[in-house]
Amino acid sequence: MMRLAAPIRALAQRFTFLGLVAVSAGLMVLGKAEVPLIERLRMAVTDAFVPVMDALSRPAATVADIGERISRLIDVNAENARLREENARLLYWQAVARKLDADNQSLRNLLRFAPDPEKSFISARIVADAGGSFLRSVLINAGSANGVAKGQTAVSGDGLVGRVGEVGIRAARILLLTDLNSQVPVLLEDSRERAVLVGDNSDRPRLMFLPVTVKPQVGERVVTSGHGGVFPPGLPVGIVAAVGEGPPRVKPYVEFHRLDHVQIIDYGLNGMLPVGAPPPARRSGR
Repeated sequence: MMRLAAPIRALAQRFTFLGLVAVSAGLMVLGKAEVPLIERLRMAVTDAFVPVMDALSRPAATVADIGERISRLIDVNAENARLREENARLLYWQAVARKLDADNQSLRNLLRFAPDPEKSFISARIVADAGGSFLRSVLINAGSANGVAKGQTAVSGDGLVGRVGEVGIRAARILLLTDLNSQVPVLLEDSRERAVLVGDNSDRPRLMFLPVTVKPQVGERVVTSGHGGVFPPGLPVGIVAAVGEGPPRVKPYVEFHRLDHVQIIDYGLNGMLPVGAPPPARRSGR
């Protein structure tokens, strides 16, 4: 038996070797002859594994993208905070610049009205509108401590504003031309006729006590007449704005809603015009 098994084993090894050689040769021949088939098999395997690889790579890419977005948001929030702070500073300085520009313009307007050199005057700021439904007045930041006295004249660069009505130590009240209690002796510049400008709390005070025969023209200048010792003569008041039924109306030169500063001038006049009193009669031969 031993002698028979040895030849069989040698024969099996020989045929096994030959079989492997044959298979190898066949595979080589098949690989050369079926290249498209091999490529299709390789791409099939690749196609099967690519989705798995893509799914495995997405969490890492998503985490990196989220981190980048968070970083950008942090940078944007910091930039927004810086811009808000800078914008607040710019708005503050813009408000300061506008206030200074308005003050400069208001003070420059005062220079257009030059009081007589021998008359004393001070410039004051309007700090409050003390008017209401039955009062047209403003408060200024100057009083008796600054030389302001009751009855003094208040003017702006455009013309007559009114008269000092009440005085405190550090403040004073200016009665405007449009106030119900305001009465100003005036003169029509073209016709030289005298009248009294009477306020009625409207924006257009009335010309009262004109002779019946006098017909003022729209646009005619109105100035103070100097009568009654209330105001000096020649101060610009306004122009005739409306003529028709009822007393003529005058548009003041001063825009009271835009008034910021006034000059308080001491002309040394202490006269008071009685309520309802007509203007003094014109002298004969004038």
